[in-house]
Amino acid sequence: MIEKIQLENILFLDIETVPEVGQFSDLDDVKKELFALKTQYQRKDDFTPEEFYDRAGIWAEFGKIICISVGFFTFKSDIRHFRVTSFWGDEVKILSDFSNLLNSHYSHPYNLLCGHNAKEFDFPYIARRMIINQLPIPQKLNLFGKKPWEIPHLDTLELWKFGDYKHYTSLKLLTNVLGIPSPKDDIDGSEVARVFYQEKNIDRIITYCEKDVVAVGQILLRLRGEELLIDDEIVFV
Repeated sequence: MIEKIQLENILFLDIETVPEVGQFSDLDDVKKELFALKTQYQRKDDFTPEEFYDRAGIWAEFGKIICISVGFFTFKSDIRHFRVTSFWGDEVKILSDFSNLLNSHYSHPYNLLCGHNAKEFDFPYIARRMIINQLPIPQKLNLFGKKPWEIPHLDTLELWKFGDYKHYTSLKLLTNVLGIPSPKDDIDGSEVARVFYQEKNIDRIITYCEKDVVAVGQILLRLRGEELLIDDEIVFV
């Protein structure tokens, strides 16, 4: 089935998120209590809410998006390229620019969005942050009333599961077993908040996010039985 999808109709994406503020102490008292309640099961008695706050970025209610990277295939005279670009800066602008991209270029029924574990994380996170920021949700992210086979999303983690819903495979592990160069050669997800708030190095985070997008594209190629991209075919714009 995935072999029949035209690659140029797919938008590959990845997001990077951080806690909404730099320190737990920066939250108001209500938000502190809500965070404590939200995380009490995960924390148990091992961590205080403040000690656990560096993980707040994984929840859309307590985090924010600082980068969305996207990639797409182009074919011209049998020459293949994978073009990668990013949206970063103010979260409202990130979400607005990303929404404009979807509405302008990926709104057709045949267009698909693709990420790794994106059905569980990236897609719903983006939609929730759009609602929180009072932005309209693009049709490609609005799943209300849609049947499962009508949802225009691909997930390389789901494809790799082959129906085994107990199974989780990280992007780093999957690239390794499929013989794809690892995108995790600098930082990993647990370090993004530190790099953002302490190092204030958004460029490093953008590079990390874009490498993940390339890796997702490579995984889909491997799952389709096609040749991987070489460096000359990857264009950062």
